[in-house]
Amino acid sequence: MAAAEEDELLLPQLSELFETCSQLLDEVEAATEPTGSQIIQEKVLKGLELLRKAADMLSQLDLFSRNEDLEEIASTDLKYLMVPAFQGALAMKQVSSSKHLDHLLWARECFLNYLTQCQYYQVAEFGLPQTENNSAENNTAVSSMAYSSLVAMPYRRQAKIERYKQKKETERRLSALKSTVDSGQADDECLREYYLLHLRRWIVISLDEIESIDQEMKILREKDSSTEVSTSHSSLQDRPPMKPFILTRNVAQAKVFGAGYPSLASMTVNDWYDQHQEFGALPDQGIAKMTSEVKKAAQQQDDQEQKEEEDDEQPLHQAREWDDWKDTHPRGYGNRQNMG
Repeated sequence: MAAAEEDELLLPQLSELFETCSQLLDEVEAATEPTGSQIIQEKVLKGLELLRKAADMLSQLDLFSRNEDLEEIASTDLKYLMVPAFQGALAMKQVSSSKHLDHLLWARECFLNYLTQCQYYQVAEFGLPQTENNSAENNTAVSSMAYSSLVAMPYRRQAKIERYKQKKETERRLSALKSTVDSGQADDECLREYYLLHLRRWIVISLDEIESIDQEMKILREKDSSTEVSTSHSSLQDRPPMKPFILTRNVAQAKVFGAGYPSLASMTVNDWYDQHQEFGALPDQGIAKMTSEVKKAAQQQDDQEQKEEEDDEQPLHQAREWDDWKDTHPRGYGNRQNMG
């Protein structure tokens, strides 16, 4: 008897809590201020605290039982099924860079609890998203059916378009019933349809939010893994360069058989580059730089070649004159003695 009286006292408080939470959620979603502003964050925290109290009251009142169907739930109690969805929506509005991943996980859990509850009561036909426990089994089944991501993308896109159309149609019907419900003139059938439409609208929202959360969590985890890899690479780059060494069994074997190739490297590539840069022997835009010593040596070589060419001109001139004389004086021309 006392428990029944206590339940009757809790119901009005639960109804007031739910209406306050619903109003806070509407204000947060319709706000023009940044989500990280103090005003919005205060409303978010207040709404989460009130929803926690509402969830405790629902557990204490035991309004929903696994032994009853959707038709057995009172029309005025249907709205309380949306408490987990409200929790997930407000959890997504929390701003904290250090706890962002935790907020995403908790919001996903709230949306999944809401979808599980709605699927049990058959509020609408839909498939539950993968959970952390059954994701490996589902991935194995998908891979066994040889469905690639490229093949699955059009189906996911089509499903998202269908959910969007369902959401727009549901919101249109809700706006038509809202004035009747707010005026208090709605009968039980109208009130039941109004809350069922709300439940189906939040089913679509929860499915979209879970898909968005999964994508964001994947990006965050890949970012963390890439950060770890870059940190390990930077630690390796800080180490001093290793010196060349010979892979031999012992020093005696190295002395007998040698290194297996002519010689070890005497300098690194960087040392060679610095040395040639110091002497100006590196190419600059396709033209080699020359130091004063290199230029002087080149000039001396040009002078030597020119001198050799001048020295060669005199014998060349004498050889040409001799050829010309032979052309005009045949062999034996001057030896006319002893001729008959």
